[in-house]
Amino acid sequence: MLCIIAIIMENLKKTLARGKTSLKCGGKLLDLSQPIVMGIINVTPDSFYDGGKTFQSKEILDQAEKMLKEGALILDIGGQSSRPGAANLSIEEELKRVIPAIEVITKRFPDAILSIDTFHSNVARESIKAGANIINDISAGEMDENMIPTAAELNAPYFLMHKKGSSKSMQKNPEYSNVVEEVFLYLLNKVKECKEAGITDIVIDPGFGFGKTQEHNFSLLKSLKVLELLDCPILAGLSRKSLIYKSLNSSPQEALNGTTALNMLALNNGAKILRVHDVKEAQECIKLFNLYNKT
Repeated sequence: MLCIIAIIMENLKKTLARGKTSLKCGGKLLDLSQPIVMGIINVTPDSFYDGGKTFQSKEILDQAEKMLKEGALILDIGGQSSRPGAANLSIEEELKRVIPAIEVITKRFPDAILSIDTFHSNVARESIKAGANIINDISAGEMDENMIPTAAELNAPYFLMHKKGSSKSMQKNPEYSNVVEEVFLYLLNKVKECKEAGITDIVIDPGFGFGKTQEHNFSLLKSLKVLELLDCPILAGLSRKSLIYKSLNSSPQEALNGTTALNMLALNNGAKILRVHDVKEAQECIKLFNLYNKT
């Protein structure tokens, strides 16, 4: 597999830009020379872990303040639940959820860097207009053909993820001949597509838990460094997911310790962004990782 990947990279090296250690987020510069934390703020009633916890303005602001104080450099605002089996919202309903959240956070914390977690280009456009800086698309443009051109037009950093199947079907017996190779090739083609569209700041996400079995997830985590060949920062979204709590026969509420353990493995294998529900613990993980690598 690595031989095939090396040949592909050699053939495409002229079309892929070198990896960056920073992202231009509107008028703000996000430094990725060291790993950072992305805090999750779900304005949904039905997310698998924190649904309904941050649905009102006061709760949204309290959560944003807490995460920023604990060291989050990105706040990821999402109005759609992407848990397995979740139904998709209409664009109108998603906008009703995320735009007020973005506006209230940017008003209170004007220096905060916000991402909008959406697969709708219209939601992305209106969110950037309202004050968001980054587009985080779990479908990598597959669910809205206008998403990649919109991200390019808005000159916004674009976070793209591998996902196999829809939210309703993705965990129903997902199959791969080689999960690492398939995810790599998918992300390779998506990065090329985005660059050809004019997007200059791209982050890649292997999509832990999105159309993968436990074995697939752990194989991806173990081989995460392979994705460094794509010369894009890697995002790891492992926080409290089923690969942790099902492996430990527990629950999302009991999965913090397991999340920290896998976050450290992700950092050691090249992740630059940890997308988490628990910022303090992720930030401590990064601090220890950095200290370890200084010795």
